[in-house]
Amino acid sequence: MTTAVHTLRYPRLSALRPHRLELATQHGPFFDGTLRHPGPAAAALLAVADVAAARYHRPLAAGSLDPVVTADGDRLRFESFSGCGGVHARLDLLPDGLDGAATGHGTTNIDIGAPLREALRLRAPSERLSLAVGADEVEVGIGADTLIERKVPLPTRWLKGFAETQVRTARFDLRAELPAAEAVRFLRTLPTGGRSTVRWVLPTGRGLRPTSRPGPGAVCLPGPERLAALRPLLRHVVALRIYGPPGTPTGPTASAWELALPGGRITLTLSPDASRGFSGEGGLLDLLAVPTAAGDAEMLEALFDEEPRIDLSADLGLPPDRVRAALAHLATAGRIGYDLADAAHFHRQLPYTADRVADANPRLRRARDLLAAGAVGPRTDDIRVVTVGDHAHHAHHVRLDADGPAGCTCRWWARHRGDRGPCSHVLAVRMATEGTR
Repeated sequence: MTTAVHTLRYPRLSALRPHRLELATQHGPFFDGTLRHPGPAAAALLAVADVAAARYHRPLAAGSLDPVVTADGDRLRFESFSGCGGVHARLDLLPDGLDGAATGHGTTNIDIGAPLREALRLRAPSERLSLAVGADEVEVGIGADTLIERKVPLPTRWLKGFAETQVRTARFDLRAELPAAEAVRFLRTLPTGGRSTVRWVLPTGRGLRPTSRPGPGAVCLPGPERLAALRPLLRHVVALRIYGPPGTPTGPTASAWELALPGGRITLTLSPDASRGFSGEGGLLDLLAVPTAAGDAEMLEALFDEEPRIDLSADLGLPPDRVRAALAHLATAGRIGYDLADAAHFHRQLPYTADRVADANPRLRRARDLLAAGAVGPRTDDIRVVTVGDHAHHAHHVRLDADGPAGCTCRWWARHRGDRGPCSHVLAVRMATEGTR
């Protein structure tokens, strides 16, 4: 499968000057100051880098993808995906962890390569850690090591991953909160490697109790070894918060595990199975079929430019279904994320268009081709026939209910039953229905 890679070319190389690392970036000044809690911040930055270098499913050689950094008004966010795409890591450095000029707004990539990782690991406990994200450089004051960074690629797969984690986590509820001692006790019992399994835990009082199957109150822990990146942070833990979808689970689900730290927090979001990356989940495809999404997305992005975090419970002047569709349109370009702790969306300023990323999705592209070819037949009772190719016997029957397409006779639907988003035939019928309306 071909992977599209977008490369950000900077006007100069990055280099580590005496006592500070200068990484070339593209956007205006975001932040310049020191970190009030350098120990936890350094360990958490390493955790984000370790996730980017890891492949939890069929481990291979370490990856070299670079975390994305977003300045969000009064905080900084560092994000990465694992090489297998099934773990999303985000470190939020919050206002009480930053000592310096107020942050601006913007997004870029930085490299946390081997030299910087080593410098962070060897940093003395009392050593000051400074950070500056500017128009032409990111500076990390941490010693006299040397690092030169020539380019920073950002694969389309990461953009799809950003979109899918946003749509999943926006539906999550807080399921449990553990104080520091209980959090450390629980995380130390988890495996750090070996064969991936799906576990379940049940919140009980101030702790968690393992349970053998899903049921009322249970939270899914899909691939517990994927939380290994949190182990080096245990001495800094303030609390552990666990998020998951509402209701009683009947099978594996995604979940989010947030460590509260002095001056910040780090969250690992796990896909429902270690073999499944977020980029292939297809959770946004139904929403992308809404014809008003592109125009509404422009309005929402203007709001994000004024306020980088938006609570969607407020009145935005649009019906909820159109807000969700507009967010999906922005999400396909990686331009929004979701902060579970704040229960609000935040803005990423990435140099990508939603149309370009949406067109790269093969199911959406095939659905548009089917619609353009007139392959979607009229409704007969509760069925619409989608003809594939020039022969009528190459057709699939899309079942309808009160809310629209509900199933298909194709192999994709038989295999996944909508668990990984709709097939191209269901999408084409949905787009035809919305177009008629």
